[in-house]
Amino acid sequence: MEYLLLWLEMAGLVVVFELLSGTLYLLMLAFSMLAGGLVALLGFDWETQVIIATLISVIFVFLLQRSKFGQLIKLDVTKDPRINLDIGQRLYIETWLKDNRARAIYRGTEWDVELLPGKVAHTGWFEIREVRGNLLLVA
Repeated sequence: MEYLLLWLEMAGLVVVFELLSGTLYLLMLAFSMLAGGLVALLGFDWETQVIIATLISVIFVFLLQRSKFGQLIKLDVTKDPRINLDIGQRLYIETWLKDNRARAIYRGTEWDVELLPGKVAHTGWFEIREVRGNLLLVA
């Protein structure tokens, strides 16, 4: 019975650390400790409890890594309007310089502007499609 309490206490402590860190891996470890407690409740010896908890932990972590929650999402912040609020905004271009480049006033300051390939340079309104440092790529 003392092994059951030990497993439950360890699982509770790991859940607290999980809440502080925000990773799902510690939650998988807590589940494996609960499995160790279940094996202790069934009357198996300490070595069997540890082996079962370890196997469950390895399986859960493997499954978590294969799921969508374990994959790293790499976002291109230069083109994502959810991250860069300038994407999708409009600005007015008066004159174009060589190589489809221009200078424009945007948000109270001058920015370098470059026209995306395949677009025609003319005086008028353009939409910001990408931001690279202080360079606005428009279409």
